[in-house]
Amino acid sequence: MKFIIDAQLPYRLKQWLIGQGLDVIHTLDLPKKQLTSDIEIIHTADRHDRIVITKDSDFFKHNILHQKPKRILMITTGNIINKDLLRLFETNFGSMLNCVGKEKDLYFCVWEIQQKYFQ
Repeated sequence: MKFIIDAQLPYRLKQWLIGQGLDVIHTLDLPKKQLTSDIEIIHTADRHDRIVITKDSDFFKHNILHQKPKRILMITTGNIINKDLLRLFETNFGSMLNCVGKEKDLYFCVWEIQQKYFQ
């Protein structure tokens, strides 16, 4: 699986996912870095068959209107610190892969994690 991580998610997430053997780029790796527009991210994702990992609901709206990007992993945790977000990925990595692996062409995946994981 190949991913592109949106700007509001930490670069350390990219490094962790690469450590799990995945092909991952972050918007900070692109020429415009954090100024890369959503449209440019969508084009990059679809052109290179990457799943967009984001917290930004604009990608969902764009998918509804234009069927692009083809694949989204929507993180809906609300505001949490990066350390806790990384811990959620570590704890729920298998569930995340199951979520994004269910469909082959067009799909939207919402990965909801409740704060109860921190209790």
